[in-house]
Amino acid sequence: MGTETQAADYSAIVQRTFSDRKRTNILKRAEQLTIVFLLPKVPKFISPNLLTFIGTLGSVLIFLAFVLGTYITNWYLLLGIIGLVINWLGDSLDGRLAYYRNIPRRWYGFALDIIADWIGIVLIGFGYYIYAEKSTQIVAFAFVALYGWSIIISQLRYKITNEYSIDSGFVGPTELRFIIAFILTTEVLYPGSITYLAGLITITLLIINTVDSFKLLKLGDLRDKNQD
Repeated sequence: MGTETQAADYSAIVQRTFSDRKRTNILKRAEQLTIVFLLPKVPKFISPNLLTFIGTLGSVLIFLAFVLGTYITNWYLLLGIIGLVINWLGDSLDGRLAYYRNIPRRWYGFALDIIADWIGIVLIGFGYYIYAEKSTQIVAFAFVALYGWSIIISQLRYKITNEYSIDSGFVGPTELRFIIAFILTTEVLYPGSITYLAGLITITLLIINTVDSFKLLKLGDLRDKNQD
């Protein structure tokens, strides 16, 4: 009986906390379990806005990791992994904390989240631009542009379907953080590998965005037909 009650309580918390978006990423369940575990432990003086700021500081740390890795030693790139963890904590808990505390500001939070995400990805891209060989710096620009494209797709999908999703199929921001952490670690162990791995992830983003764009156009066409 106690187990059933706990399960029901958990389901209620998950439903309330994640009610504003649809998630399809591979790590969805593990991520939601972790978030639900952490939310009650967030001190009361920490607000959702402060968490957003903390998440942005994580992106600043990733930027600094690239700068230190460029001018001192590439071992500093490992600081970027800490930055990714901080970024995940702030970015994943800010809006969820608002829903958990029953103080959601849906449109304010939505706008702030997008702005913070864009600032974060620009910081990461600029950091890599500084670190990259001159002949491959275009990859940093392409990564930022393609991530911006994916943000646009998510907003247009929300407008057309009224269903907000930040994932592209099985891949979401959390999976992307794991991929970036893997790239940083590999670059420390095998200097120069970041050029090929960053190029690969950029090409993958291009493919995903292209596929998602065609899906988006089909959704738009379907909505137009249903309104006729």
